[in-house]
Amino acid sequence: MIKVNIYYGGRGLIEDSTNYVMSKLSQVLDELNIQVKKYNLYEDIRGISALPTTLKDTDAVVLAASVEWLGIGGLLQQFLDSCWLYGDKETLKHLYMMPVVTSTTYGEKEAYSTLVKSWELLGGKPCEGICTYVNSAVDFETNSDYAYLIEKKTENFYRTFTKKMVMFPSSTNAVLENVVPPKSMTLTPQESEQLSIYVSNDNYVKKQKEDIEELTQMFRGLMGDGDTSSKNPYINALESHYHPVSDIALSYAIEFSDKNNTLVIETDNKELKCYYGSKPDANASIKTTSTVFDNIISGNTTLQGAFMSGELTAKGNFKILRTFDSLFQFKR
Repeated sequence: MIKVNIYYGGRGLIEDSTNYVMSKLSQVLDELNIQVKKYNLYEDIRGISALPTTLKDTDAVVLAASVEWLGIGGLLQQFLDSCWLYGDKETLKHLYMMPVVTSTTYGEKEAYSTLVKSWELLGGKPCEGICTYVNSAVDFETNSDYAYLIEKKTENFYRTFTKKMVMFPSSTNAVLENVVPPKSMTLTPQESEQLSIYVSNDNYVKKQKEDIEELTQMFRGLMGDGDTSSKNPYINALESHYHPVSDIALSYAIEFSDKNNTLVIETDNKELKCYYGSKPDANASIKTTSTVFDNIISGNTTLQGAFMSGELTAKGNFKILRTFDSLFQFKR
């Protein structure tokens, strides 16, 4: 059965007339016995990088954009970027694409041109599509003349991709082949497909980052970098003065401006983990100097006291700073 995929880059708003156009378009294709599958990019933002693999199971595609202020929007651009990086170029060469653009502001023609040029650069075959400005969604969707135009545009698209019509040559393809050829990653289509799946897998990416950090710490230790060793005095002091509090799970990222490294402290009930690395999602991000922190672990001041005196800066919930002094009680 012939298949057509629709990739919608809007936000899914009720008043977005792109939804109406896609509905009419799908209705016409369904009457022509074409199987239509719609991908709402806003529903699975993390999975966009893997969507180029879905192009292998279709005969034609529709790229639908909603212009709300400028351009085709980030989601559709991300999808096109993924097609360029991970898509099977041999598959793309045979795919006909119908652009659909509705705009509530100025710029529908520019967005339409972007979709056409992008598909040409990918090696595909752009067809005549729909490009319109919508002042009132109600007036647009209740206008029978507009509905008739959508139907005729869809029928022309159907004739084009089912009959595999020849397209006139484009200078964009010539530029792509002769001037700015894409950098080849020397991957097979199977490898490209697998790579796109990995890119969209947050757990895989997180595990890779953890492995890289672990290797970094290991090599620094082998090279004698005392700041990142498990014998680091800061880590020893924190471990020996740790007083766990039940039902508390917190994390601190203490950046030392004079040493250009960051000490990460993670607590979870009785468990304590200290290491040098990075933790963007820490409950409290602290910036100070090693001299100030020396005073803290020596018991000369508290973390909250250093903050109040301006010796360190912090981002996050300031109540967590007081909790630090409860978790780590240094003698004065």
